Amino acid sequence: MTEHIESAVAASIVAKYYPDNTPLRTILVTHSQSVARMAMDVARRHPELAADETFLYEAAILHDIGIFRCNAPGICCTGTEPYIRHGILGAELLRAEGLPRHARVAERHTGTGITVEAIRQQGLPLPLRDYSPETIEEQIVCYADKFFSKTHLERERTPQQVLQSLAKFGPESVARMQQWMSLFS
Repeated sequence: MTEHIESAVAASIVAKYYPDNTPLRTILVTHSQSVARMAMDVARRHPELAADETFLYEAAILHDIGIFRCNAPGICCTGTEPYIRHGILGAELLRAEGLPRHARVAERHTGTGITVEAIRQQGLPLPLRDYSPETIEEQIVCYADKFFSKTHLERERTPQQVLQSLAKFGPESVARMQQWMSLFS
């Protein structure tokens, strides 16, 4: 897949944190473009949702901007932080870039959102806050992200595969995704 980011804002931020011609940049951009394509398809098929398409596209491209700070060698990430923190790490970067709405998408896209209760019960290394997607754009990016992994860039998961992958996070995650599948399909 050739890299072309259709937003100067998103392209400049990706370029700032991910050098050209690195495997990690390829992984990030390929994954993010897949998520953006699906998110834009949802928005265009559902004008009644009134999603801000420019923001939606940028947020989809930038939702994983914090992965380089994580320790995830399987996707060429050589940072020191646990991967579960990539959303909040990306949110910090995006807030520093003056993009608070984009930051909210980054911090709320993990799983189908992470609650304070889940953080406590699972002992997750996250600040005690609710990270559930609220706005329609947050929900669409979170939904689209579940269909694409960063380890199998060439594949799109089926709805059944997505639901199976979420089952380990409990019935609430599966139910939330089923609601989105009904709303966005």
